[in-house]
This record gives sequence, structure tokens and C-alpha cells, in this order.
Amino acid sequence: MKKFYIILGIIEAVTALGAIPAGLGYIMDSSGKGMGTTTTMLENSPFSSFLVPGLFLLIVNGLGQATGAYLAFRRNSLAAKFSIALGVILIFWIILQVYWIGLTHFLQPVFFITGILEASTGYYILKEKDKII
Repeated sequence: MKKFYIILGIIEAVTALGAIPAGLGYIMDSSGKGMGTTTTMLENSPFSSFLVPGLFLLIVNGLGQATGAYLAFRRNSLAAKFSIALGVILIFWIILQVYWIGLTHFLQPVFFITGILEASTGYYILKEKDKII
């Protein structure tokens, strides 16, 4: 069981390490120019700048995933449920992103799969804990 918490913690830590700088970049320059994008990408989305997506990246996919990693590495009782929620949020984040701006980067499918792995690992841990009790 311990190895699944470690795997989960690594998945969440890597996701956080990608999302925190990206979120900060979009918050500091909501035009997206500093991140190599433009607001024209957002024409089919509900956003006119990258501020709200940047905040979401930083808070949910960055700090949320970092918190999830901490819980997983500590084998906290909330780690599995937290990771299921974070994984599902990440999956929907990518689905909405592709719907609004299209498939524009190889990291979109990578993080879609990451969300599936995260939620699945959390679900596995949750089910295994139920067997033990």
C-alpha cells in the first residue's frame, strides 16, 4: 500500500510543479505574452484574459496538487479522497481547455492521462483501505 501513496504523491507533486509557475506566469501577465500565448486563443472561451485560468492553475492545479502530494506522502487518511477529487478536476480542466481553445499542446493529453492516473490511484487506495478495515 505504501508504494501507491508514493506514486500518488509523485503524480501530484509533478502536476503542482508544472501548474504553479504556469499559474503565476498567467497571473503576472494576463495577456499571456510572457507565456508565449495570446488572448486570441480565448475567443471561444468565457475569458477575455488569462487571469482566471491562471488563478485556477495556481490555486487548484498548483497549490491543491501540492497539498495532495503532502497528504499522500504522509499517508493521511484524506489523501485518497482528495486525489480522486483533484484527478477529476484535472480531467475536466483539460476537457474544457480543449473544448475552448483546441488541442494546442502535447501537455494537454499528458495531463488528461495524469488526471486519470491520479483519480484511479486514489480510488485504488480507498478500496484497499476498505478491505483492511
